[in-house]
Amino acid sequence: MGFFARLTNMVNGFLSLFIGRIEEQNPGAVYEAAIVERKKTHKDLKKAISNIVFLRNKTENELTALEKELEDTTMELEGALATNQDELAIMLIEKKEGLEQSILSKQSELVGISKQAEDSMEQLQQFEAEIHKLMREKDQMLAKAATIDAQIKIQEALNGLSLDADIEALTNVRDAIDKKAAEAKVGAELADNSLDKKLEKMRKEGAKSRAHAKLEAMKKARREGGTTESDANKAKLEALKAARANQSSGGDAGTGSTGGDKTI
Repeated sequence: MGFFARLTNMVNGFLSLFIGRIEEQNPGAVYEAAIVERKKTHKDLKKAISNIVFLRNKTENELTALEKELEDTTMELEGALATNQDELAIMLIEKKEGLEQSILSKQSELVGISKQAEDSMEQLQQFEAEIHKLMREKDQMLAKAATIDAQIKIQEALNGLSLDADIEALTNVRDAIDKKAAEAKVGAELADNSLDKKLEKMRKEGAKSRAHAKLEAMKKARREGGTTESDANKAKLEALKAARANQSSGGDAGTGSTGGDKTI
């Protein structure tokens, strides 16, 4: 391989890579270029099909004219035979045979052209469907590409966030709070075990014991006081009963003496 051929291949390779990267970065432009190219091809194909249809219509008209001329020639031949015009009849027979051959040729030509026109029309319709399909694909793929780009950007943003610093800060805060809680607990335990605390506890317990003893003494005194009062009340009741009994006995004796004196 010569130097210039290798250089050409190298340049073509670089250009291909460059163009490929541009195409990857601009998918919308690639789709639009493909759609424009297909529309141009569709226009050219439509123009070619129109020529085929024109040729088919022309062939149909020519075939119709030949058939009409054959019909007229047949009638003329009948007239020549009826009037015994042999030379004219021979000419008309030759003409008729030529027309029949031309008609057969035109009919065959028309069949071929009509088939070509039908196939071309079908291809044109399929090509139109492909263009519409490509346009829909463009919208779908561009929407998909936009979604993927957004997902990639979000993922890159998430990957760019460093959580190590936050985790370390939260760990330090938790440790500091736990240390303060431990210090508070130690302070409370030391306060409970101090001498003043113990003396205060002993004073509270002594006061409670003295209050309990006083309560018992008050209950005992109340019980003893309640019994003496009951005995005094009973003694008073007995004294009242005895006094009334004595009064009753004295009354009876006085009544008896008076009655005796009267009897005497």
